[in-house]
Amino acid sequence: MLEKVYRVLIHIIEGEEGCHFAARHAAAAVVVDALRASATAAALLAHGAVELIVTGTVEEALLLKRQNPDALLYGERGGLPPVGFDYGNSPQETMHGRNKRIIFTTTTGAGRLLQARGSTPLLMGSTINCSSVVQYLSTENTQEVVIIPAGLMDVPGFDAQEDWTAAVYIALNLVCSHAESDSIAWGDGYEKFAHYRDRIEMEGLNCLFAKAPHADKLRAVDKTNDILYCAQENLFDAVPLAVKQDETRVILQNALGSPLKSGVLDG
Repeated sequence: MLEKVYRVLIHIIEGEEGCHFAARHAAAAVVVDALRASATAAALLAHGAVELIVTGTVEEALLLKRQNPDALLYGERGGLPPVGFDYGNSPQETMHGRNKRIIFTTTTGAGRLLQARGSTPLLMGSTINCSSVVQYLSTENTQEVVIIPAGLMDVPGFDAQEDWTAAVYIALNLVCSHAESDSIAWGDGYEKFAHYRDRIEMEGLNCLFAKAPHADKLRAVDKTNDILYCAQENLFDAVPLAVKQDETRVILQNALGSPLKSGVLDG
């Protein structure tokens, strides 16, 4: 009996485990930090940022700024921009990044990108750019995809409801993009996929984002407006794609077109 042939194998694995799984398998990885790093990265590139230099620490970001004074610093710690930063981690502030190189660090999304180093390709996605992410994966004929709900860095077990919601939304659209249902196979994460698929249908994206524990953290720092903004569907036609990676930095450009052909960084 012939073994069944599939075109795409999908996993949904949260946090560091998902990052390391994708890297070990050299699979496509989609880091989903729905509130808010994935949305901010997509928005920056959609608004015409040249590239995003993503780093895991505030200190490294400030050093890069000194070496690249024309770049803009975007990011957060505790939901707010660190001292010395130009802007925070809000997709609603991203219009200022047009034609600029961006230095970007966040509590979780940046760290997950670094942990997923070695994945091929390595992307960021959420509901806000879902169609573009799915289109890119389909165009690249990707055979194994790991969708990674980011969770919360260094807090295992945190209820990352919005990340799972957005990850499952991407998976649903990826499945729907294949006319033949038997061309999709499931690896890890199908049970939670089914759980959130049903919740998306019953409750909707806005409700699931708004009720997420991370949304409470944003309300506490007066960033309530970002919650439903980030829950929008296909607002941005941009796919943050890693074009250069090392142990401390990941350079993202728009996979759908960028002013630069390579990630060049001084210093």
